[in-house]
Amino acid sequence: MTATTNEKSQSQQWHNLSVQEVSKHLDSDLERGLTSGEVTKRQERFGANELKGKAGKSPVVRFLLQFNQPLLYILLIAGAVKAFLGEWVNAWVIWGVTLINAIIGYVQESKAESAIAALASSVQTDATILRNGQKVKVPSTELVPGDLVILTSGDKVPADLRLIKARNLQINESALTGESIAVEKDTKTIDRNAALAERTNMVYAGSFVTFGQGKGVVVAIGESTETGRISQLMEQKTSLSTPLTRKFDKFSRILLYVILGVAALTFAVGLGYGNTWVKMFEAAVALAVSAIPEGLPAVVTITLAIGVSRMARRHAIVRKLPAVETLGGATVICSDKTGTLTENQMTVQAIYAGGENYTVTGTGYAPDGEILLDNQPVDLTNSPVLLQCLISGLLCNDSHLEFKDQRWQVIGDPTEGGLIAVGNKMGLTQADLEKEMPRIDVIPFESEFQYMATLHEGGIGDWGLGTGEQGNSSNDKSRIIYVKGSVEALISRSQNMLDSQGNLIPLDSEIVHREVDAMAQQGLRVLAFAMKEVSANQESVDHKDIAEDLVLTGLQGMIDPPRQEAIKAVQACQNAGIEVKMITGDHAVTAKAIASRMGLSKHREVLAFTGQQIAQMDRQELSTAVEDGSVFARVAPEQKLRLVEALQSKGEIVAMTGDGVNDAPALKQADIGIAMGQAGTEVAKEAADMILTDDNFASIEAAVEEGRTVYRNLQKAIAFILPVNGGESMTILISVLLARALPILSLQVLWLNMVNSIAMTVPLAFEPKTERVMQRPPRNPNESLLNRQLLQRIIVISVFNWILIFGVFEWIQGTSGNIALARTMAIQALVAGRLFYLLSISQWASAIAKKLRGRVAQINDAPAIGIGIVCTIILQIIFSQWSLMNRLFYTAPLNLNQWLICLLIGVAMIPVAAFVNRFDPLN
Repeated sequence: MTATTNEKSQSQQWHNLSVQEVSKHLDSDLERGLTSGEVTKRQERFGANELKGKAGKSPVVRFLLQFNQPLLYILLIAGAVKAFLGEWVNAWVIWGVTLINAIIGYVQESKAESAIAALASSVQTDATILRNGQKVKVPSTELVPGDLVILTSGDKVPADLRLIKARNLQINESALTGESIAVEKDTKTIDRNAALAERTNMVYAGSFVTFGQGKGVVVAIGESTETGRISQLMEQKTSLSTPLTRKFDKFSRILLYVILGVAALTFAVGLGYGNTWVKMFEAAVALAVSAIPEGLPAVVTITLAIGVSRMARRHAIVRKLPAVETLGGATVICSDKTGTLTENQMTVQAIYAGGENYTVTGTGYAPDGEILLDNQPVDLTNSPVLLQCLISGLLCNDSHLEFKDQRWQVIGDPTEGGLIAVGNKMGLTQADLEKEMPRIDVIPFESEFQYMATLHEGGIGDWGLGTGEQGNSSNDKSRIIYVKGSVEALISRSQNMLDSQGNLIPLDSEIVHREVDAMAQQGLRVLAFAMKEVSANQESVDHKDIAEDLVLTGLQGMIDPPRQEAIKAVQACQNAGIEVKMITGDHAVTAKAIASRMGLSKHREVLAFTGQQIAQMDRQELSTAVEDGSVFARVAPEQKLRLVEALQSKGEIVAMTGDGVNDAPALKQADIGIAMGQAGTEVAKEAADMILTDDNFASIEAAVEEGRTVYRNLQKAIAFILPVNGGESMTILISVLLARALPILSLQVLWLNMVNSIAMTVPLAFEPKTERVMQRPPRNPNESLLNRQLLQRIIVISVFNWILIFGVFEWIQGTSGNIALARTMAIQALVAGRLFYLLSISQWASAIAKKLRGRVAQINDAPAIGIGIVCTIILQIIFSQWSLMNRLFYTAPLNLNQWLICLLIGVAMIPVAAFVNRFDPLN
């Protein structure tokens, strides 16, 4: 060998080389394999055949980095100030909030970074190889380029191999290419520009042998394999940033600058009035503490956690808290086809037999449905040719169906499962037919011949077919061969076909191909069926027996149909302004057919692009393609990644679904990656933010509903918390500017911001979804956390809170001379106003309004609000009436009249809240 493995695998198109050229390049004996001495040299040179994730940060460093957030800087500073003032209890309360957030972030990041480890384990296995002319089994980590690997059914492929021998070899590459059906392999040289899924002379690390045998030479190991390239793509995409975290970071930085600026102004103005620096430092601290929304991180975490719980009930498991909200903000959902949009159950939907076109109802493997001719149910006693076509599919079949875990499942090949299901719909069963017509011999399916054949007891005449001369079956003709396979393979071996009455007529290949094309245009995979009557003493079947004189009985067209609930979910997403695009490893024709049935396209015709087309596009062309296209078929892992990046570059919030190793980089790059819980690989699950337990697109739509509800509830929480901080800050600032006593102390501010705010705001996290949640368009991804309407609301309510606090304090102090009583009543009046404001932004208000208009509404839809109000009232009674709290927080007990005064003042919030709700409805 004259180059390193990495150099070879990247520059050499192994599928484009002949077996002899591959042997020469790798300096490998294709009969005896490598010698032990040569293996040792290559192991030293190329290293182990394994994937190695890049070295991560130490756990301590990763934990400390969780505090590297502007909002947490503010809390840490506030805690430090309180500690400096000797108020250790308050300091530890604030630090406790930051610690909880850091722990949650650390756990999330630890889970995310385990994706590379899962990828590495996905390709480790034992391998049977030839070395020194002997067959030996070694760990896959010991393989080197040039090794000869022997593959048999059930093996996991240990490295990237160029096949040099293949007998009926079929490989499941779905985890790497997205191809839902096992791929037939051979050794023929392939075009240099062939897509990964079309390189039939190559097998790749991590895929599985489902049938047959093969032998291949190792052309790439470790990081140089296709799976290794994916691991490198994943390492490049390690950001855990989401739209919510980015918006919170921006909001926190702005808030930090504002707080520090206003606190410095307060300090400077106070000094200018001749106050001591100690007194002004106290005032600046009070203002800083009042402006910091200490309870907001805790409320955000609780709101997201509740969203996680709700999504779990709707079959969506969230692995990273910010992903809850991100899905609600999605503008594009890029979905896999097989099993997500479709049933993942091959279903026969069209049959051509005896010159008639039949349609089949029902989906999946369940025996529910019927066969129709001109929209009328078919009676098999009057359709002998259709009967033979169905029998061919049932008997020339190595699979069977089982009812397990409350659903029908195929044991074997999905295509054969579809053939059994359509027979079952008409009352035919494998068991009964096999008793009546026992199998005598079989020719298994071989990719070289493209057919399978079985020999059975019983003749054509037994089924009432009037096949001319053959129909007068003599006693020595009582065995029958059934054949199924590709249309080309069977037409070349058939001279006759059957008409609607079962009579032999010459085969018209032009008519048959026209029917095949019609089915193919619907995205159906077409199989042909034929039979041949043979002598009663024939004990075996060979290829020469079916080389000619077959009688074509019909065609069956099948497809993995779209889920009905997924069709409705796609429509709901489109109504909500969310585009749905299909990104699949399947064929473009099949993908377009499914997309058309589901109504994915915003144009009259579904616009589809293939991976080969995408590879030739520049950035501008790709940008146009992702905007206009609805289907992207036969795409490679890096192309999926490019598609996601192209959408994000246009400002889209992208949700991406996937189940295979090939999906992992795109899942990690997407704003929210969604893995399949049932069919998904561990690699995909570890790279994803969310896992669907039922692999159903309808669950994504349900999760979008919950995500939008979470974001709306977060907006409510912000709209509720920040006006209090605004009112407190204005009160302290204006009091300093006017050289007045502070109406509220820093310790009392901490009570309002931590205990009172959390008790009143957490119930908003439990608010149920509204009727209009999926009727609104997606919010603008570039919109800040505090949009214009929300900012207007916060300013108006903040001004009202300032007037309330300042007014009550000045009034009570002026009339009573008791500063502790004045501060206490100002706080209680503020809380009373907050209670009315809470009701105005919760769904209680809309439920009451509906009842007044005579519409059906359940006020108990949001019971948490009632619980929050009761808890708040109890806490505020303790705050002012308990002597211990009076000493701790410098409050004074209130009498009944004073309580009523506070309540009546708080009622003034009702018209103010009604005013802001008109231009910024939060429900």
